[in-house]
Amino acid sequence: MEMAEKNMERNPIGMQDMGRNGREIKGADLFVKALIEEGVKTLFAYPGGMAIDLFDALYGQSDLDVVLPRHEQALVHEADGYARSTGKTGVCLVTSGPGATNLVTGIATANYDSVPLVCFTGQVPTNLIGNDAFQEVDIVGITRSICKYAVTVRDRKYLGRIIREAFYIAASGKPGPVVVDIPKDIQQEFGSSEYPKEVNIRGYKPNTGIHAGQLKKAMGILNTAKQPVLLCGGGVKISGAGALLTQFAEKTGVPVITTIMGKGCIPTTHPLYVGNIGMHGNYASNQAVSECDVMFSIGTRFNDRITGKISEFAPRASIIHVDVDPASISRNIEVDIPIVGDAKAALQMMVAEAQQLQLEEWTQKIDGWKQKYPIRMQDQNQYQKSNQNQILTPELILRTINTMFQESIVVTDVGQNQLWTTQYLELDENRQLLTSGGLGTMGYGFPAAIGAKIGNPDTDVICISGDGGMQMNLQEMATAMALELPVIICVMNNGYLGNVRQWQEMFFNRRYSSTCLCYRKSCKRDCLNPDKCCPKYLPDYVKLAESYDAKGIRVKSAEDIEAALTAARDNKSTPTLIEFIIEREANVLPIVPGGNALSDMIMEA
Repeated sequence: MEMAEKNMERNPIGMQDMGRNGREIKGADLFVKALIEEGVKTLFAYPGGMAIDLFDALYGQSDLDVVLPRHEQALVHEADGYARSTGKTGVCLVTSGPGATNLVTGIATANYDSVPLVCFTGQVPTNLIGNDAFQEVDIVGITRSICKYAVTVRDRKYLGRIIREAFYIAASGKPGPVVVDIPKDIQQEFGSSEYPKEVNIRGYKPNTGIHAGQLKKAMGILNTAKQPVLLCGGGVKISGAGALLTQFAEKTGVPVITTIMGKGCIPTTHPLYVGNIGMHGNYASNQAVSECDVMFSIGTRFNDRITGKISEFAPRASIIHVDVDPASISRNIEVDIPIVGDAKAALQMMVAEAQQLQLEEWTQKIDGWKQKYPIRMQDQNQYQKSNQNQILTPELILRTINTMFQESIVVTDVGQNQLWTTQYLELDENRQLLTSGGLGTMGYGFPAAIGAKIGNPDTDVICISGDGGMQMNLQEMATAMALELPVIICVMNNGYLGNVRQWQEMFFNRRYSSTCLCYRKSCKRDCLNPDKCCPKYLPDYVKLAESYDAKGIRVKSAEDIEAALTAARDNKSTPTLIEFIIEREANVLPIVPGGNALSDMIMEA
């Protein structure tokens, strides 16, 4: 009996799933088998009544590491950060009802940024679906428009095939999240133990090839250009085509501009790298796009944050657009040469056809813009001095991170902290940036950093967050402590929801409506005097970290930045939260007001 119990603990499928004829297993056990067959090592999961059979089947599994977060929204962001940082498909499991609906924001976040996730949700038994049963929601109906595919398993015999297809769909073509809803009776029902090896989905055939004729035509136009640019988005990074892009740029001499999601696909210190485009892009990038005669765009969907006023976006350019998703081509910007296909496949052909172009005059003009209008928060001469007596700015924090953490994963939350990071963080093959670019999800940063650290235990993982976004998933400090993850959390605390406050300052006459996080009921609602009479800020982040047995540090002056980051780097046993007290009304500049042309930039306050 003792030996049987030990075997059961080591391999519950082998002992518990001998069905009525010895060859059938429960749906829950097939679920576990499927995960193992798919090579899943980490499952982000939160239990509940309609998923309890699945968790029972997971009990004692040595091949799967089940991560228990403290909230389902954090759970899906953790799976997202794991997926982005490792290149693997992130997998999560929750119960029905509120467990499932708490995934919605994370599913949409992954969908906008093309992150492969498979999200399993428990569901009430099939005979109760549609009867408003306890914790019943139509999660397929809710998520259908924000994921790549969503399905409820209605028949046990299709369970294996549906799970196999879910993993294939999530990772193929343009990656994205897939939702698989499994009713409780399907989990309990016995059926075949077979898990399919092949996938054949009628109507879903991702395009993997490149139209050679279109690409040759595009290269012909590029070769005649006098002022061309390469505009590269997240698709280049997702396809792993960064090295090919760099090679192509060097062979042709064409300057490279990136979206926020594309930053890092070419080293940011490369002489051909210009910078980010868009609302908070640098002057040189926005001006180059406004004056270019050929734009060769790869892996971006031309969203409004990078185009500005559409009628004035690259007004004199012939536009070539390579994207794996045909629906993204000419949806926002009408292009001259559409090329449907994977960025890496396209760049492989482009490198083979590349030839050196005579662009010295154009690149010198761009370099002149970069030198005349750099992105800085303080005078360049101060960079040569000691940090002593300097104002504590996000720029100094990030430049110190650049110096101290050459091999690292940096994860941002959303808001000013994100925008400063995308402006000042240097990226190459040794430093990776994860951020919620498409949906702009506050509360993403910290849990995504946890997921990244789980997937990359030997790499320094740094979360850059604002004080507002940090409060949206603070409870995950318990998760990080439970898993003994030495994540470094840098909270830039200005006491405001800073990005909205900046817009209120610049475009709404400083009417700071509902953006001050120091506000108390006794305050005047029309207060315009930050720091003059403000109540004590809550929470006390240092005490909060210490309440979780994590390390907390508060930094108020620039001279203490390096020491704080050194202490955090040396702490290998717990998370370290560093609270940086920054200027309350610091702004992200330059900025292109919404609806304006990219050339219409506000450069200074």
